[in-house]
Amino acid sequence: MGLALTFNQQIKVFTINLLSQNQYSSAQKLTRTDIKRNQRHRASYNFKQVNALGLSTVTKAATDRNLHPIGLLSIPSVKIDLPIMAGLSNENLAVGAATMKAKQHMGKGNYALAGHHMVNKHILFSPLTNIKLGERIYITDKKHVYTYKVTLSKTVYKMQVQYIDNVKGKKLITLVTCASSLVGEEDRHIVQGQLLQKQVATKARLAVFKK
Repeated sequence: MGLALTFNQQIKVFTINLLSQNQYSSAQKLTRTDIKRNQRHRASYNFKQVNALGLSTVTKAATDRNLHPIGLLSIPSVKIDLPIMAGLSNENLAVGAATMKAKQHMGKGNYALAGHHMVNKHILFSPLTNIKLGERIYITDKKHVYTYKVTLSKTVYKMQVQYIDNVKGKKLITLVTCASSLVGEEDRHIVQGQLLQKQVATKARLAVFKK
């Protein structure tokens, strides 16, 4: 039984890593028109339907043809490169960073993204706990590149959801993940950044999203 569980865990981690890399590569090739089309797909924001990543969810994500990236996320300092997916479906969370609120826009309000914390500390949002203040977070919708400076990195109780709320007069990004990979983890690690600049997405500026 122990060997089977270990083997299944290894398969799951390998598949998640492969899926996120493939989706990121696909998102790199998207045009602005592709992204605008993807943004029109209906998205779910039901937090209660978010589950821990089981092998069945990962398998479903691997065969899902309805995954529609709407952008790219890159944090070079902790080697995070992920597609941004619209909505909190379990399939989205199996491959990348998922938007947490409907009708949020890059560079406006508080752009909130969720991601899983895995046993493998190098995939999905697992590296977030290593981020340092002052480091840069980059996102793009292929029209613009948005650069944020990390101003907050802390662990909070899961019910402290105020961190994803808009803050008057501020343009923020908030990244949320579990504080550990333990099933039932009740704490969340929050990373927040303030917008430094919004620039037209030229080839040179998109280079930060090249792996």
